[in-house]
Amino acid sequence: MSGHRFTRVTDRRCLRDFVALTDRLYAGEPRYVPTPRQQIRRWWRDGVPMYVLRDATGTVVARTTLHTDADLDARLGRRCQLFGLTEFTAPAAEPLFDAIAGHAAADRDLLFGPVALLPNQAGGVITSGFDDRGFVDSAWNPPRYPAAYEAYGFTRRFVSDTWICPVPPPGEPAPVPGVQPDGARLDLHRGNVRRLDDQLDLLRGMLNDSFAQLGYYTPISAAQLRRQTDGLAHLLDESLLLYLTRDGRPVAFVLCVPDISEFLVAVRGDLHPVNQLRLLARRRRYRREAVLIVKGVVPQFQGRGYQRLLSAHLHHHLRAGGYTTLRSTYVGRDNPASAAQYRRLGGRPLHGYTFYARER
Repeated sequence: MSGHRFTRVTDRRCLRDFVALTDRLYAGEPRYVPTPRQQIRRWWRDGVPMYVLRDATGTVVARTTLHTDADLDARLGRRCQLFGLTEFTAPAAEPLFDAIAGHAAADRDLLFGPVALLPNQAGGVITSGFDDRGFVDSAWNPPRYPAAYEAYGFTRRFVSDTWICPVPPPGEPAPVPGVQPDGARLDLHRGNVRRLDDQLDLLRGMLNDSFAQLGYYTPISAAQLRRQTDGLAHLLDESLLLYLTRDGRPVAFVLCVPDISEFLVAVRGDLHPVNQLRLLARRRRYRREAVLIVKGVVPQFQGRGYQRLLSAHLHHHLRAGGYTTLRSTYVGRDNPASAAQYRRLGGRPLHGYTFYARER
């Protein structure tokens, strides 16, 4: 790593350099959607270790985080050195990876990332579909990123795809929930900004139950959910948060949000209070496209058509709201049932998607 310095972000000036790197790397690039600056600053205040790589002139040429998570270690059966928010100029790739490997804790035997801060939250690298723009809660990067990782010896983990679908035209009316053949009562609920905290806690329980079998998934705590959904009330289209209860018990859910990617690009990820007000005032402008963030069914009730029922109501609400396009965050290629749902809608894979791992 001759001529380079890898240093931890310890003050606000260095934090500004960390944030500003993507402004330089992606200047004029509309396909890259930045992580909100406020989120990065919050992670730094919370003690997430952030690092910059400077060249011989002192210019920041790469950045990353270096953090760990005991739950993910237990899930993967390895002691992982996680890295995330990872960006680099072309010449800085190898020095950055050398620095990550060199600064990993001595007891860590696997490098894994990029994750922000966990694979069930955000992160990843796209491996195809580079001509298509990114979107909120997903990644976009140039083709040199996967090439750089793999040249250094990283291998792909949890290979997936994001998806894009047209909102389907009107068809048969969505089935009406009610008393089921087994006598249970099924009820449909939609989002309510006034009750959002309570509803998100219901979703958290279903999310943890329905995703528990996925290899990368670790349970989301109430505190993590609050951090991930901070500001959601300002953006929520209540008709796109739907869940089912069976005799009062939450059993299935789907959460979509309006796609504000173009706004995030325009403000370079800076959602300071004035920009939040601007977004709120213009929110109807960003209700043409939506992003499916997450959906699931509690395992005990999978295979009963509950997700199809929710999807039918979701598509009705999308049409009624004037949406024309639905994007989905990554779906594992080992989950063909979810992919089949998108294909039935006339959808197609948008970006190949992966995380990377490397033995130390």
